Amino acid sequence: MIVLKATQDKLLSVLQSVSGIVERRHTLPVLANVLIRKSGRAVQMTTSDLEIQIRTTADLDGDAGDFTTTIGARKLIDILRTMPGDQTVSLESSQAKVILKGGKSRFTLQTLPAEDFPLVQEAASFGPKFSVPQKTLKALMGQVSFAMAVHDIRYYLNGILFVAEGNKLSLVATDGHRLAYASATLDTEVPSKQEVILPRKTVLELQRLLSDAEGAIEMQFANNQARVSFDGMEFVTKLVEGKFPDYNRVIPKGHRNNLTLGRQALLQCLQRTAILTSDKFKGVRLNLDPGTLRVASTNAEQEEAMDELDIDYGGDSIEIGFNVTYIIDVLSNMDQDMVRIDLADANSSALITIPDNDSFKYVVMPMRI
Repeated sequence: MIVLKATQDKLLSVLQSVSGIVERRHTLPVLANVLIRKSGRAVQMTTSDLEIQIRTTADLDGDAGDFTTTIGARKLIDILRTMPGDQTVSLESSQAKVILKGGKSRFTLQTLPAEDFPLVQEAASFGPKFSVPQKTLKALMGQVSFAMAVHDIRYYLNGILFVAEGNKLSLVATDGHRLAYASATLDTEVPSKQEVILPRKTVLELQRLLSDAEGAIEMQFANNQARVSFDGMEFVTKLVEGKFPDYNRVIPKGHRNNLTLGRQALLQCLQRTAILTSDKFKGVRLNLDPGTLRVASTNAEQEEAMDELDIDYGGDSIEIGFNVTYIIDVLSNMDQDMVRIDLADANSSALITIPDNDSFKYVVMPMRI
């Protein structure tokens, strides 16, 4: 039976859309596979890692009838990548194996029973459905995701806080040393306040899959699960349980010293001085005086870097230290020409924003150098 028949680029695109969560090595071998369900011309592909499940349906040629199996996802993708994009490929079932054919190439692949594939147990009831423009969600995630924690013992920091209330959508991420906040105004109002923590892996996968297209992404939340649908795909993910820190208390207000300067000039200055920072601490010193910003770094080999920028500043003289990576991260993920920095003193956190725009805020703690 010919399970499916399509051009290489079409089949590869469908497979890649669901395979991002598949691990090459897994305690459960079947989780390295993609579940393929054929019903007429419609072929549904599903992958899972027990906490996230991605499903998509594509219209692919093949014999009439129903068929279900699971095949190694990465192996299938690796083989397809070696074939020309316009070549027609087919997948045929043969006892407990499948045969992938393309041109004069033929690959016989092992399968595992579909009934062994552990689908994610979906919540009995989800909250109201609401939609967000893909472009908006992708942009907001790009503005905050770099500040997520990685394997932090405070598990609620290993993800993004998602808050939708009224016609406002806000995303917040923090690792305890820095915090990024971004918000946008939606065209329609959300039925009721939605506040959840999306896991880090889910965020990274959504960033990979979301496009800058105008299409909407439909979302629904249950107590411990989210269901997301867009572009013919359905994404079910476990949520992070726990209490996210009160970000409004962390964002400083009323810092009396502020300066506005070119983002690119500051980024390049920091990238230069970062070369001679200590690998362990990545610390740089910022000396702020009226009209001048000096950036300096040293390392264990007693090497030194010093750079200077002329700035429009008339506030207090301040010497403050930062982990340079935290500031490079935020400047690299912004696309505005100018940035504003608010400071109080050497011991208080700094606030980085976009001039005359309160939709983005980035807070970074100082460090002793």
